[in-house]
Amino acid sequence: MLIRTTDPFRDLDRLAQQVLGTTNRPAVMAMDAWREGDRFVIEFDLPGVARDSIDLDVERNVLTVRAERVARNGDWEALASERPRGVFSRQLVLGDNLDLDRIEAGYADGVLRLVVPVAEKAKPRKIEISHDSDDRSESPAAINA
Repeated sequence: MLIRTTDPFRDLDRLAQQVLGTTNRPAVMAMDAWREGDRFVIEFDLPGVARDSIDLDVERNVLTVRAERVARNGDWEALASERPRGVFSRQLVLGDNLDLDRIEAGYADGVLRLVVPVAEKAKPRKIEISHDSDDRSESPAAINA
């Protein structure tokens, strides 16, 4: 006698994690971001994506990254298919302290790297203190009584 213990909820949970990803491992477009001095660096993992299929848009302070991994066409039979295909999109809301007009983008080895400089108005600066018109450095005059 063969007894099979199957938990349909566990199977459903496993399927959802594969399709939607988890908080530790998203399904598509994994991202790292950090600050280096006066600039923010953002990297997206996009292996197998052609440079021409990547689209970057900035509207107000929202950065949108779109990419497409095209499925193979032809007469072949898939033995395993774990890499997602199709169009991927991710949006980031960037702060007002960043200069969105000077974003630099590069793509090499399946990694999209964006460099976003900090805006000049957001950088720390020294404020000069001016001298008053009255010269208060002199000691007050003595009173003769």
